[in-house]
Amino acid sequence: MGIFGKIQIRKKARNSWIIARREIRDQLRDWRIITPIILMTLFFPLLMNFTARESINFVNKYGAYLIADRLLPFLMMVVGFFPISISLVIALESFAGERERKTLEPLLATPFSDEELYLGKIAASIFMPLGAAYLGTMVYLIALTAMHEWEPPAILLVQMFLLTTVQAFVMVSGAVVVSSQVTSVRGANLLASFIIVPMSQLVIGESLIMFWGQYNVLWWMVIGLVILGLLLGRMGLHSFNREALLGRELDVLDLRWAGRTFWRSFRRGGETFGHWLRSVIKETMVQLRFPALIVSVFLSVALVVGIRYAAQYPLPADLMNFDGLGSGFERQLASIGLIGGQGWLWVLWNNTRAILLSFITGVFTFGTAGILLLMAPLAILGYFIGNVSMMGQPVIPFLVGMVLPHAILEVPAILLGGAALLKAVVAGISPTDGRSIGETWILELAEWARVFIGIILPLVVVAAAVEIYITPKIALLIF
Repeated sequence: MGIFGKIQIRKKARNSWIIARREIRDQLRDWRIITPIILMTLFFPLLMNFTARESINFVNKYGAYLIADRLLPFLMMVVGFFPISISLVIALESFAGERERKTLEPLLATPFSDEELYLGKIAASIFMPLGAAYLGTMVYLIALTAMHEWEPPAILLVQMFLLTTVQAFVMVSGAVVVSSQVTSVRGANLLASFIIVPMSQLVIGESLIMFWGQYNVLWWMVIGLVILGLLLGRMGLHSFNREALLGRELDVLDLRWAGRTFWRSFRRGGETFGHWLRSVIKETMVQLRFPALIVSVFLSVALVVGIRYAAQYPLPADLMNFDGLGSGFERQLASIGLIGGQGWLWVLWNNTRAILLSFITGVFTFGTAGILLLMAPLAILGYFIGNVSMMGQPVIPFLVGMVLPHAILEVPAILLGGAALLKAVVAGISPTDGRSIGETWILELAEWARVFIGIILPLVVVAAAVEIYITPKIALLIF
């Protein structure tokens, strides 16, 4: 990086801090912000300390010492999380509150760039709640240490402070995106559930990991949250437009416009079904090449992970013996409903539901949960392949007889579902051509629906029929 580039970075940082300093000064004068921060910083850690002491005394009566050891780190995480929840309130008011207080126009009239304004708002929203979270955690630890209850390992302390920091960054980045897209604080608060619900689920997941004692997994959560925060920041910077922010008068849910926009994008390519289907296939081959390559790498990783886990958690040897399946195989399939039309509907519904759930969860997690759901079937397949190999059974006949007939169709459907999801997520975090975030997501939903109805669903329908009517017969012929 040259000298000019470093000067530009320093200038942007200085201007962003000017915006942040103005916001922090206003926050320090607002008792509605200061009062809960003080309570969260001083009272809440002492309450958690009392809770920890009483809980430990209770579980130790019954010899549950392991629960006590896992409870103290969990309460330390809770002490750090509650103060940063205040950052959500501050961030939601960052632009919407300025608009209601009639101070937005002078702010946007300043010579600062959109990037400097946006980064300044993020820094101001995160500064005080994060400081309160650090201070509250230290009060909690000092109280525990003074009573000789517990001293956390240094690595766990680093993990907790990193988790608190990145969680605050993610919440603020998402809340500022919401605040810059609405015209009132009420509208921002109504949309806050899209941030609160995923973050609450994340905290539940972190608590399970901590009670499980697998603290190394927390490093992966830190990395994932950093990436998520950067994606939210990128979305906000790309969608932030001061002219649009000033020109927007009222938040209106125009379902007719949304429906027309969706339908116009969905049906483009021709009046007849044949022309429409050809356009879907042609565009899919062009647009989803690179996303499909990325998803194929993830699916391959899932297959390898499943094979490796087979060595750690082997199945009983009798379960992997396919010699002489005979008529008993068909009876077993019939006993679990995998015969005839009922079995076809069951397989079709499960496969379709998995792809739909991957898209829905992927939208709220920027593709992460959606890709993980699509990786699960490949991981399970790899697990069975590993067990077949360890039991001395031939792997190739197993694949040809049990998997390949329907997997030839199912795997491309999974691959295209993941690729379409990735494309929608990337487009959603980088709106172009002056489109709003809402319009971009409507268009990407239409694109995903085109691929799903035109290609994925037919593949899943045929694959389910092959799995019920053809795969068992091939397996009987081979084994």
